[in-house]
Amino acid sequence: MHERDAGVDRGLAREEPCTRAQAEARAVSYGLVWFKRDLRLADHAAFAAAARRGPMLCVLMVEPSLWAQPDAARQHYEFMLESARELHVELSRLGGRLHLLVGEAVEVLDRLHAVAPFDTLHSHEETGNAASYARDRAVARWCRARGVRWHEPAQFGVVRRLDDRDRWQAAWEAHVAAPQAMPPEPSRIAFAALPAALHPRAGMAWPQPGAIVAARAPEAVALGLDAFQPPRRQRGGRRAALEVLHDFLDARSGQYRGGISSPLKAPTACSRLSPYLAWGCLSLREVVQASRARVAALPEGDRRRAGLSAFLSRLYWHCHFIQKLESEPALEFRNLHRGYDGLREDDWNPAHLDALVAGRTGWPLVDACVAMLRETGWINFRMRAMLVSVAAYPLWLHWREVGLWLARAFLDYEPGIHWSQLQMQSGTTGINTTRVYNPIKQARDHDPNGVFVRRWLPALRRVPDTWLFEPWRMPADVAARHGLRLGEDIALPPVELAAATRAAKARVHALRAQPEVRAAKAAIVERHGSRKRPEGRRRKASASAASAGQLDLGF
Repeated sequence: MHERDAGVDRGLAREEPCTRAQAEARAVSYGLVWFKRDLRLADHAAFAAAARRGPMLCVLMVEPSLWAQPDAARQHYEFMLESARELHVELSRLGGRLHLLVGEAVEVLDRLHAVAPFDTLHSHEETGNAASYARDRAVARWCRARGVRWHEPAQFGVVRRLDDRDRWQAAWEAHVAAPQAMPPEPSRIAFAALPAALHPRAGMAWPQPGAIVAARAPEAVALGLDAFQPPRRQRGGRRAALEVLHDFLDARSGQYRGGISSPLKAPTACSRLSPYLAWGCLSLREVVQASRARVAALPEGDRRRAGLSAFLSRLYWHCHFIQKLESEPALEFRNLHRGYDGLREDDWNPAHLDALVAGRTGWPLVDACVAMLRETGWINFRMRAMLVSVAAYPLWLHWREVGLWLARAFLDYEPGIHWSQLQMQSGTTGINTTRVYNPIKQARDHDPNGVFVRRWLPALRRVPDTWLFEPWRMPADVAARHGLRLGEDIALPPVELAAATRAAKARVHALRAQPEVRAAKAAIVERHGSRKRPEGRRRKASASAASAGQLDLGF
């Protein structure tokens, strides 16, 4: 795959001859606003542009092929529907509605255009998985063939067709500093109606127009999605997003620095905005601008200033990593540095993956993180990095299979960040230092009293402190005295941690030392390497953390 080029704003194909009826329909045409992972009206450049041009029809498509992908999960679908319902209410207040349409994008667009031609398609650019990329390219071809202009403003500070990474930082700053997109006054907004011919009674397998309710959308199981979803995940919608944002800006940001690494403190110290950014309930620009405004308004010495400054740097890195996937879509499937091909692809043990997914590795902090993830759909970034490191080194698992599991497990799954981080933590980018997290040391550093581990692993509540982080070393008589069965109540590690980690590091470093592998590094740095941070380098500690990969990209 090459750099993404789905957009069709330039070089449109000439329209084909049309019938008189089609010509008359085009004379009173409208714009189609396609909501994707941008479920809001505020700072929505596509919606604002369509509203300024004339009548518009707003749609959200449920595309079965996208939900059939191995990185899709029921929690993503339900979060999307929750957000869509609120968006529909917002549109209703303006006199419109959000039409929920079920079908593949080109099929839906073709059927709609045949009955009621539209002259422009409005949607944000999307840097998603390979399936959404292929879908966008198919839509681009369809638009060219029909003479439909596809207006695709940027959703994040990500540059399509970026030809020089040195230009990226300025482009990011220009995006986040620009005025937020504003539609005209409500009285000047006009909506088109969904043609009657496309109602279900005409044979179209779409939900009846009207209020979006879960019963009228396809059931998750009908889309092939697993029935499970975390019972305590965050709920979708802009209202919840704004509550979380203001709570963070007003109070919780004071805990951000120093709190985001701890699995105990992170649930409140982190912003918790990541799912709302991933699904577009908030725009990146409005979050950056609100954070900068709050920093400027706070007095010197207020802990929230330092926290928000650190948070702003994470928003920059958020787009930095998405840009990698935008510029190199293949990194979702293959090693960024091709010199690492064959390192793990055909040499990993499925039983190790089963143990990790089940939370049965025997390493308490790892298993506790998996338990929290199953319950909430979220863990903080350091614990995410630790999970991937444990998977990649002592368990010697390939990042792709681990990544698919985590993509489904993370409510805030953002493909660009996700796959870049999976490769970085697994050591296959070729440009980052080897990141190996010892789960025993991490437990002692970040959960010294075992509060987190005992909260999520009830069996360990009976383990004495001495053996808490290495329960497999507990003498049999001690285990029996506390009613514990090693290997049953408490899993036994599938490998000896120190020896397996040493062997894994040796294999990676031996490959990295090969002249041809070292020689290919420069090209990757040139194409994907980080550049100067937008907030300056005056906070050296924060910059050092960034370069070391200790970024709270889960926010």
